[in-house]
Parts: sequence; structure tokens; C-alpha cells
Amino acid sequence: QVQLVASGGGEVQPGGSLRLSCAVSGFAFVYASVSWVRQAPGKGPAWVSGTDTDGTKTYYADSVKGRFTISRDNAKGSLYLQITNLKPEDTARYSCSRGGLMNLPPSDYWGHGTQVTVSS
Repeated sequence: QVQLVASGGGEVQPGGSLRLSCAVSGFAFVYASVSWVRQAPGKGPAWVSGTDTDGTKTYYADSVKGRFTISRDNAKGSLYLQITNLKPEDTARYSCSRGGLMNLPPSDYWGHGTQVTVSS
């Protein structure tokens, strides 16, 4: 059974930082590109960032470039998203996903998300 379980979300002030983690199991993680997607309240889903099988190639949406860093640890079966300089418009539920190296993957590839709320 494929499982992608995100954690690390929370409520932070603008300018703050968070590190999201995603524990992956049930598929050959080391051979898969993976990504982060987000969905803000009342809006459609948006691709955030993707990385290739060994993390050497990373891609970001323009809205997060320079503030977000995606990484992975294949030995631990984990994906990460370091978020800095958070803005209110970053408020969303963040999910990790199989695929989605450079664009939004199918929703049935996503795992359980974690809520990030940016508020003063």
C-alpha cells in the first residue's frame, strides 16, 4: 500500500520558517521523482516543487523560488521541504506526491497533507 505522510506544518508568522517532512512507503522511492503540492482554501491545487530520483535536479514554482528548498533522503525514504520567509499567501495544505517533477501530478498520487498557516 502506497503511503506518503506529510508532517511539520503549523502556524507561523510572516517571515518565519518551517521544515516539512514526508515519510514514504509502499513503492520504490529510490526510483521515483517526487514532489510537493499545495492547496490553499478556496483555490485549486498548485505544484510547488519537484526533485528527481537522487535529488540532484530540483524544480520550483516561480512563487516559491529562492524561499523553498526540496530535498530527499533515499536511505530513510523521506522527502523534505525547507520553507523560509513565509508569506500569508503560502497558507495552504501541503502534500507530498509521487511524480510531479515539473508540474502537478494526478491527485491520486498525493499523500496526506499537513497544514501551513501564515498569520500575524
